Amino acid sequence: MTNDILIGSNSAVGRFQRNGKIFYRLRIEDLRVYFEKINIALHCHFILPKNSLNDFLVRCKMPSSDEAVLENHQSFWDYLESLAKK
Repeated sequence: MTNDILIGSNSAVGRFQRNGKIFYRLRIEDLRVYFEKINIALHCHFILPKNSLNDFLVRCKMPSSDEAVLENHQSFWDYLESLAKK
């Protein structure tokens, strides 16, 4: 994976910042790969099915063990409603 891909506008690769680190999300068919670049290496944090609950939690920066917080988060309910419309 080149730097051009990581900093470019490729729709399959997204970027976000968390705790001062830059994380990338690579879309590969029905999977989402979350990783960071450390020097010349890529460190994979998660490989998740798309539209899964864990994928949603990673994107929303929420801990998966805290279900009460999840249920009180409006975007969780919006997400579930969007799945019902498919």
